[in-house]
Amino acid sequence: MPLRMARTLCIAGLAAVAVTAALMIRPLLAGDQRHRVEVSQLGTSLTVAARSRASGRERPRDGSAGRTRDGGGRETKTTSVRINWRRSVAVGLPEAGSLERGVLLPPDGVHYFTWDPIRTRQPNRASRRWGTDDLVRTTLRVIRAYAAAHPGAPRVGIGDLSRRHGGDFGPQFGGIGHATHQNGLDIDVYYPLLSEAERSPLSVDEVDLRLAQDLVDRFVRAGAVRVYVGPNTGLTGPPGVVQAIPNHDNHLHVRIAG
Repeated sequence: MPLRMARTLCIAGLAAVAVTAALMIRPLLAGDQRHRVEVSQLGTSLTVAARSRASGRERPRDGSAGRTRDGGGRETKTTSVRINWRRSVAVGLPEAGSLERGVLLPPDGVHYFTWDPIRTRQPNRASRRWGTDDLVRTTLRVIRAYAAAHPGAPRVGIGDLSRRHGGDFGPQFGGIGHATHQNGLDIDVYYPLLSEAERSPLSVDEVDLRLAQDLVDRFVRAGAVRVYVGPNTGLTGPPGVVQAIPNHDNHLHVRIAG
């Protein structure tokens, strides 16, 4: 066979092999490309999820994200809201003061709900849920311990704290208003109901006084300097700390040290 013809056949054979190989590899490359895209998309999703966890909502330390049941046995989904912890300053007095760098209590949690005393519904408005970081931490710590001690008890109801920057919280904000609650050191906590409904009591007859007394005792042990209770509740505590005053038959009013 002439040398030129052999060389031509060899080149043609190599070209045929190359075309065959290309046809075989192309689907693999396409699959590999799809695989790379899928991995890339997965990586993006994971990154977004990680960023969402890092910069988005975060469960408060009381474990506030989840599901619970209200007093009627209906399942209620609780929120998951980040608590922006920062060192707060209670300025002046509870009856004549203001709040700097306050902390917003989330609207609800696994162990508590908030109640708007003016609109008589859940949750309480954000404008009424500001306190010092110490007040919010103390409240959540007491409620967690209370829930652990009474696993079958209803969630604890929380009412007003202070306004965002503290100051006057009088009748212009609804109802009879508050003479105190001005510098982030006061919080209203509703007595548990015998019916386990999640609302404020309408009368002392509805109150589970055993659980209510336990809440009073726990806030006292947590360092409360004042706990106001209703005169018709019979709730007691250390003289000078636990005091019975009017307009508190449906909630206890806790004050911590500044």
